[in-house]
Amino acid sequence: MAHLYISAAHKSSGKTTVSIGLCRELVRLGASVRPFKKGPDYIDPLWLGQASGRTCFNLDFHTMDREEITGGFARGLTDVDVGLIEGNVGLFDAVDPHGSNSNAALAKLLRAPVILVLDVQGMGRGIAPLLLGYSAFDPALNIAGVIANKVGGSRHETNLRRVLEHYTDLPLLGALHRTPEIRISERHLGLIPSNETEAAEDQIERIRAQVAGQVDVPRVLEIARSVPPPPAPLTADQPAATTREPVRIAIARDAAFGFYYPDDLAALARAGAELVDFSPVRDAALPDADGLFIGGGFPEFRLRELSENRSMRAAVRDFVESEGVVYAECGGLMYLCRELHWGDRRGTMCGVLNADVAMYERPQGRGYVRLRETPAFPWPRVSETPRQRPHERPHEIRAHEFHHSAILNPDPAWTFGYQVLRGKGIDGQHDAIVHKNLVAAYSHLRAVGGNDWTGRFVAQIRACRR
Repeated sequence: MAHLYISAAHKSSGKTTVSIGLCRELVRLGASVRPFKKGPDYIDPLWLGQASGRTCFNLDFHTMDREEITGGFARGLTDVDVGLIEGNVGLFDAVDPHGSNSNAALAKLLRAPVILVLDVQGMGRGIAPLLLGYSAFDPALNIAGVIANKVGGSRHETNLRRVLEHYTDLPLLGALHRTPEIRISERHLGLIPSNETEAAEDQIERIRAQVAGQVDVPRVLEIARSVPPPPAPLTADQPAATTREPVRIAIARDAAFGFYYPDDLAALARAGAELVDFSPVRDAALPDADGLFIGGGFPEFRLRELSENRSMRAAVRDFVESEGVVYAECGGLMYLCRELHWGDRRGTMCGVLNADVAMYERPQGRGYVRLRETPAFPWPRVSETPRQRPHERPHEIRAHEFHHSAILNPDPAWTFGYQVLRGKGIDGQHDAIVHKNLVAAYSHLRAVGGNDWTGRFVAQIRACRR
């Protein structure tokens, strides 16, 4: 099981560009590639999935235990030639001062050789002490090579090669010269998602061509094949699909809404859900469905289209008010408010929630969160009754949030399903507005770490349908 880890000294070094280019070029050379992304990222996996032609899975210490990570990684490699993990932030950066949740820790856990992408703009001989320090900081980590990014030209590249050969044992596997054409545009949450840009395929091909021409891809593949296989999964296989009655869940997927974890969608299917896509931007009506799932995204960038689609806004509002079961995360929460404000722009949203929402330049909530369910949280335990019993021990959840929006004048009558132990949520203390059979939260859930939100959501739909 060949595999490798793409990391960097710090964020915005070019990891995603290199990973996209490697995925597509390896596929062009005839290899099947499974991409993975460290952390709770939605956007990079969309690009990596399109570049490789295979679903990208997230590996996250905050929401997953180590057995889940190794098990999911091993399962993801079963039908491919190469696994490629793209890290987040810097190689040794971590919330834990001991680095237990760092990229380095994940690479060691998965026995993955690390290729370090370095932004070398303005650097020369100084690259040597940086790499020597990284190698000495954790000798157990296998740093197998370097790809230099933003190289100033052929003279700069030659100098870097001489420095590495003289001072280190690390090979320079590639030197990507500064090329504005391969840069993926960014916005406040990072790269623009590939599902929003019609030119994504052309962009991927441009990146692939540069990586193919300036990176020794065959040697990268040789490194990936030179290491022992990752640890075998210690967890049981994925649970079998349910034999209970199926339900239909309409899921919002278009240029405004697209933040969904593929393994969570698979978990919904195993729980008995048939997922039917709909577009709040384009469609005039909801499909026939027992429940709605409106995930995250960038509704502010489709403000006019969402506002002008009156029939869809009315359909969503009617579904909620008629006791339909709905789950909304972040962008979905914004869509359910009365109005969305962004600078001097205003757009009418669904009006389900008695508040407006506004966009801000700085993040209003960012990072990992810990939540505790309140007795008002409506979804049952899968094996229990439709509503949580008051005497049960509250269920604690690890999740994440990343939003530049905030609720204006929250309704004092709102009931909340989460107490926020760490993070921001709606107001720093609460998240998950509960209204009829709607749960709308800023926090993003994952069906890992014992948090079977997918099975509980489907169970709530079944209970309410009966």
